[in-house]
Amino acid sequence: MANHPSAEKRNRQRITRTIRNRAVSSSVRTIVKAVDAAVTAKNKEAAKTALARAIKALDTAATKGVVHRKAASRTVSRLSIRVHKMG
Repeated sequence: MANHPSAEKRNRQRITRTIRNRAVSSSVRTIVKAVDAAVTAKNKEAAKTALARAIKALDTAATKGVVHRKAASRTVSRLSIRVHKMG
């Protein structure tokens, strides 16, 4: 356990960041699954709207440092390819 005030503060910050990062990454996964479900159901309009939402969520997560920027870019690229192959 932390014995110095600065170490106690770092511990509090770590807990706060962990909670935020888990929430953000969980919501990103849910949004990406929505795109996947729309593509599987062959619903092009739903896939396009879900893709736009997923791109925004992934970019935000990458900006916050929750997801690596290249991992976010790769995921956006792969989702875009799947959606654009539908039509």
